[in-house]
Amino acid sequence: MKSYHLIKKKKNYNHKFLNTTFCDKDKIRQAFPFTALIGQTNMKLALILNVIDPRIGGVMSMGDRGTGKSTVVRSLVDLLPEIQVVNEDPFNSHPNNFDLMSQNVKELKKKGDKIYTNFIKTPMVDLPLGATEDRVCGTIDIEKALLDGTKAFEPGLLAKANRGILYVDEVNLLDDHLVDILLDSAAGGWNTVEREGVSIVHPARFILIGSGNPEEGELRPQLLDRFGMHVRIKTIKDPISRVKIVERRSQFDRFASNFLIEYQYLQDFLKNRIINARGSLKEIKIDYQYKVNIAELCSNLNIDGLRGDIVTNRAVKAFVALNSRKSVIDKDIFTVISLSLIHRLKKNPLESIDSNQNIIKTFKSIFGYS
Repeated sequence: MKSYHLIKKKKNYNHKFLNTTFCDKDKIRQAFPFTALIGQTNMKLALILNVIDPRIGGVMSMGDRGTGKSTVVRSLVDLLPEIQVVNEDPFNSHPNNFDLMSQNVKELKKKGDKIYTNFIKTPMVDLPLGATEDRVCGTIDIEKALLDGTKAFEPGLLAKANRGILYVDEVNLLDDHLVDILLDSAAGGWNTVEREGVSIVHPARFILIGSGNPEEGELRPQLLDRFGMHVRIKTIKDPISRVKIVERRSQFDRFASNFLIEYQYLQDFLKNRIINARGSLKEIKIDYQYKVNIAELCSNLNIDGLRGDIVTNRAVKAFVALNSRKSVIDKDIFTVISLSLIHRLKKNPLESIDSNQNIIKTFKSIFGYS
């Protein structure tokens, strides 16, 4: 009897722990608040603009080790709005948009069957460097397909990241063929898996975010060009800012719950700005002359292809929407132009001017600034 009471008492204690202490621990495990980050203004802006308009094409950030590249990306999770998905669907299928549905959901819709849905947080999936192609794309069980005549598909990371974010740390160390797969899926919005005559196609629309240290190798130019925006991150040199960063990190590590509460208002405010910007994005119009100026800018910088033009136009509209305006001004284009074009410039070892300064100089000449 004595041992029974001990067990029962321990069980009650665990129940209490699950309702209180576990919640506190769960909060401690949350990411560092996005609004509490110091510096890295361009990186934060690029991420926000891609959340507002995923068609911008993702973000590639390159910088020194220990500059918080991963911290910035993972802190974005709490700002992502919830999405409506079909219950028990491994592809996060949209209940109404056919472009974001899996084949099974499409068939249910055509039959007129009732579809049950729920809301989940926008998924963020980390892709490890050692991931295989099957882990990324998914696999088909050929044996089951031949015996039962059914397409037994085990979804990969691309399926889990659909309608969310796929983050690749040290993307410059990832095998080129995997980078090709990621970029093709991110651009096309679909993932196709074929094996022994069996083919599976599912939606794979996600924001691709990569980070890396240039000392460990650069991405091939043709791959780098596929990222919508590029950010160069440098170590902060200002002693006061460095001290402030260390203090905030220490405070978060020691009193995470209180720290999160302190920044909750700013987090909610920014989240609402992003949601409102998403809703008003279709209303933003760019004057024809601004489009011509952007095209002339890309042409004068000798940028190959038209991705630079497209990304810049989309980024400008997202930035205007973020600032709750309807019309574009020169400053909006100036703010996003380097993020959209700097990685598309051709490298000339004999060029004395910095790439960013070259963009600014060309911008000023086209827009009539001295």
